[in-house]
Amino acid sequence: METSSPTSPASLVARLTAATNAHDIEAIVACFSPSYENVTPAHPERGFVGRDQVRKNWEQILAFIHDLTTEVVRQVSDGDTIWTEWEHRGTRRDGTKHLMRGVIIFGVAGGLAAWARFYLEPVQENAGTVDEAVRRQVIPGQGAKA
Repeated sequence: METSSPTSPASLVARLTAATNAHDIEAIVACFSPSYENVTPAHPERGFVGRDQVRKNWEQILAFIHDLTTEVVRQVSDGDTIWTEWEHRGTRRDGTKHLMRGVIIFGVAGGLAAWARFYLEPVQENAGTVDEAVRRQVIPGQGAKA
């Protein structure tokens, strides 16, 4: 992982990963620009602007998943943009497993996340085969067992 410059996109991802795994809310929030813009294309209503919402989100996550760990599985930088594939694991307060996987594309300015396109989602266990998933997407009213 190329992190030679403290303002490089790879350095930002390394800092964010370390802060998350340390459960250091101040260090997590410090990775984001005050005017950070998060766009969630698959769930447009979840988009937001600002570091305050980052703090609110992470305070909830860390309060409810006491043993959260994150891993950047793959990443590639292109100028001030970095494409990252993440895995989040842990245990919720009720003892159930927490597992999320997906991609976050960050735009980086001055070593901070200025924007992101967020595609990280909970993993669905036992969600059916690819054929069942395609049918649910293209045939109205089609159930998982069709």
